[in-house]
Amino acid sequence: MDVFRTPDERFADLPGYPFEPHYADVDGLRLHYLDEGEGRTVVCFHGEPSWSYLYRTMVPPLVAGGHRVICPDYAGFGRSDKPTDRGWYTYDRHVDLMTRLLEQLDVRDAIAVVQDWGGPIGLRWAVENPDRAGALAVLNTGLFTGRVGKGFMAWRNFAERNPDLPVGFVIQGATTTELPDEVVAAYEAPFPNPESKAGAAQFPLIVPIAEDAVGATEMKAVLEALGRWDKPAMVAFSDSDPVFPYPRAGEIFCDAIATAGEQVKIEGAAHFLQEDRGEEIAERILERLG
Repeated sequence: MDVFRTPDERFADLPGYPFEPHYADVDGLRLHYLDEGEGRTVVCFHGEPSWSYLYRTMVPPLVAGGHRVICPDYAGFGRSDKPTDRGWYTYDRHVDLMTRLLEQLDVRDAIAVVQDWGGPIGLRWAVENPDRAGALAVLNTGLFTGRVGKGFMAWRNFAERNPDLPVGFVIQGATTTELPDEVVAAYEAPFPNPESKAGAAQFPLIVPIAEDAVGATEMKAVLEALGRWDKPAMVAFSDSDPVFPYPRAGEIFCDAIATAGEQVKIEGAAHFLQEDRGEEIAERILERLG
């Protein structure tokens, strides 16, 4: 298997990202993760085409609130190794790698924070590993069981036409905040060439868009398992996300998870709400989930 490893110098002096890298070997791949603070663990699952940089403003307040914060980069993203064969990337494989990584780190009773593709990956991890997951914070995500909206199909079609995905452009287009050039460049840092973008290019195409598509059955099972979730949960969606529109997209999770309570509305934020309102979201997590 051919693997691209982004040179370390690409990650030097990224704005607002002073964290030390940590690495684990999982199935022959070097996976990167942030590991900051002490206390009850918060695991932050990123989406597409972002990486752990997305959570940089949430880490300090969560650490100050008495938590250990782990932000992994999936294979193909961030500082993790990037297999160059697009066919290598599957839903099951991402879940397996994250499960094995968090086993190595002996994570228990964690608050799982999920957004975008972090939802299918992180929520499946949580329901399949109940001894390791103790609470859920569900942000701007969905479980795809064969039906998708127009907003997602527009994104999927764009990604299919642009395999050399313009990562910074995508992030900027999905935030309400006007990002400085150096922040846009930080999101692009892991992806210096088309070879490094195999995972980012493939992720939208592995979303099941038909009931018999690969992954649809597994995501349906996750949604059903959430109906049996009896631990704390919070659902918070932003008011300006065309892919997962408020309130409808969040209501699916509020209806499924008995402990979720009323959906939290994050105002003035788009799809990547961690970029737009990261500190506010961290405070909501501390208030609702401890």
